[in-house]
Amino acid sequence: MKRIKQWLALLLAVVMALALAACGAADSSAGDSADPEAELDTSAELEVWVWDSDQQDGIQEICDLFTEDTGIAVKVNVVTWDNYWTLLEAGASGGDMADVFWMHVQEAEKYMSGGILLDLTPYIEADEDIDMSNYYEGAVETFAYDGSYYGIPKDHDINVILYNKAIFDEYGFDYPDETWTWDTFYEVASGITAASGGSVYGAAMNTTNDQDGWWNIVYAMGGAVISEDGTTSGLDSDATKAAMEFVGTLIDDAFAPQSLVSENGTNGLFTNDLVAMICQGNYTLAGFTAYDGSENYATAVLPYYDANGNGQCDDGERVTIYNSLAWSASASTSHPNEAAALVLWLSSYEMQVKQAELGVTLSGYVGADSAYADVISAKGIDASAVQVMNDTATLISYPHSRYTTTWQNYYREKLVDAWLDTSLMSSVLDDCATSMNETLATE
Repeated sequence: MKRIKQWLALLLAVVMALALAACGAADSSAGDSADPEAELDTSAELEVWVWDSDQQDGIQEICDLFTEDTGIAVKVNVVTWDNYWTLLEAGASGGDMADVFWMHVQEAEKYMSGGILLDLTPYIEADEDIDMSNYYEGAVETFAYDGSYYGIPKDHDINVILYNKAIFDEYGFDYPDETWTWDTFYEVASGITAASGGSVYGAAMNTTNDQDGWWNIVYAMGGAVISEDGTTSGLDSDATKAAMEFVGTLIDDAFAPQSLVSENGTNGLFTNDLVAMICQGNYTLAGFTAYDGSENYATAVLPYYDANGNGQCDDGERVTIYNSLAWSASASTSHPNEAAALVLWLSSYEMQVKQAELGVTLSGYVGADSAYADVISAKGIDASAVQVMNDTATLISYPHSRYTTTWQNYYREKLVDAWLDTSLMSSVLDDCATSMNETLATE
């Protein structure tokens, strides 16, 4: 049944890609009127779509500065993640669509190849202040297709440990710090679980916590989710299996059981003082300040894997998976020049610095976000570990392909079997790799 569902998901993805391609070919209105040298229409009104309400106010403030500079009105609207891609696909098929919006690595290639996104290349080339080498390389490559740029990196994210100091104090364990290896993480997490008699758990991680969870362990230990050329799965490699067997020991001895995670979510368990540690992306931290007891929350760098056994963290041993969103524009917008101007404004060094200063998120422009951690810390959670990770960890770009969501959704569901019975980890990974390779073969 699961294999049938996987093929149905793949078929749907292919059909959607073909539909997007047809829509893109049918509507060239923006391409016909795009002119980087043209004077901007100050009477234009632009709509922007984002899916994170926590970022809305900061982005609107930056857009308001664009309005002050150009006279072009901009309205930032939030569309929830669950509805975002449905509405974007509907817009690509002839419905209403924002002029400017966020693009995600999971969907980027489908939209770029489908002709749905405005080609930003001529605008970038005409703007002496935009140099794509200033942005994170992996992110730039993600939003480029067939020699053209269809998105400029808006941000990048960093994973850290979010922990509850009160739980550590209660059970007599030292707080996590830069000396921790993943083995230390296991020792402390399993120790808290044992010391509490199972009433509190050392940590929690779901199968869906890939980017902010087990992917980081896999890559730190030399494994991979997908090959470097994006053509084959890495889930069945020896290194990946070894890393996931380690995850299995955490599941057995330290993590909250899958039944609790499924019912409450890892965040829910943490904010109800039932879990001492969770791995989190920096973009979530501000939201945790709203909870009772958040004065006890703090961050630490992710542990490292001591590959050479020398007792210190060497280059490449502390890893974080990073994802970048991009600012993109609709190929069918009635205002391509104005939409592109807004994308370039949002992507400029000055506005990327402003984004960090407002606590929106880390920047996609390398070195433009030094203020971010201090802003989050001022809100009530010590986020200094974010900057340490940003400066010292090895950043691995989000593993992806054309149909990422197809193989990702499959393994997220299938790995539940291994979370419930860790003796199945190796065979489940083999199954996931086979399914993933079938998907990749269609790309």
